[in-house]
Amino acid sequence: MAFDYSERDIERFREAQQLAYACAQKVADWLEPGVTERQAAGKLKHELIAGGVQDFFHVPFAWFGDRTAFRHFRSPLDFFASGRKLREGMPFVLDCAPVLDGYTADIGYGGRVGANPIWDQLFRDLSEYRSLILESVRNRQPLNDIYADVDALIVKHGYDNRHRVYPGRVIGHQVTRIKAAGPQGVTFAGFGVRTIQTLGRELISERLHGRSPLWADGRSSRHTPTPGLWAVEPHIGFGDVGIKFEELLVVTDDPDNPAYWLDDDLPHVRRWAEMSPQLIDVREGAA
Repeated sequence: MAFDYSERDIERFREAQQLAYACAQKVADWLEPGVTERQAAGKLKHELIAGGVQDFFHVPFAWFGDRTAFRHFRSPLDFFASGRKLREGMPFVLDCAPVLDGYTADIGYGGRVGANPIWDQLFRDLSEYRSLILESVRNRQPLNDIYADVDALIVKHGYDNRHRVYPGRVIGHQVTRIKAAGPQGVTFAGFGVRTIQTLGRELISERLHGRSPLWADGRSSRHTPTPGLWAVEPHIGFGDVGIKFEELLVVTDDPDNPAYWLDDDLPHVRRWAEMSPQLIDVREGAA
């Protein structure tokens, strides 16, 4: 499959992702004890619309406390923002997927309110997954093998895999420029109507070629990374603390540059660069 995005297309995807992160950062700075997940998700949607977003790949999500690790999630309805209130020391995750002129972003922003040494340790270790995934994709390893390597790193760190709780156990999925007809801003079951139309076509097309636009650990992901853009979201947990990043990975058909992260100027990447090289491991005996 050929890579069919121009440099201008890539720049537009980057603009959508930068807007998503800017809005998530603004909401993160606004959060304080007493705010509910529903209020945070609503604030995130408001900021995105104010930034020019007219449609969504999926509605914004917000998870607080043990819900950042998807503890006690039993159905897809559990992913929607709840009445859970933020408390001092709690971790949070904000997740949004705006569509800007058809260009889709899908991002995850993790943080904490107040001190949380467990979160700090998970955040530091999370950087290794970003490096591992990029190197493996550049080496054209099958997607399900990369998933297994991520699992192995999670075990090595002493954490547990939380992206397996997502529908389909996905660690990622392809995104495209949405060109489907239909009303913008209308959602069904949390997904944009135009997104559902696009995903349906992509699933059928990819399956006909023995591929899947969903990146999981099963048979359908036993193929090398398909050229295009992938929203990748390794999600790890330890006890009641969960954390992830989600950002776009560009997979090309160029053997000299087979894959790269769409943008390195992102909040989590900057924070990793600023971190002290010394951090006490607080995981032992803290589960």
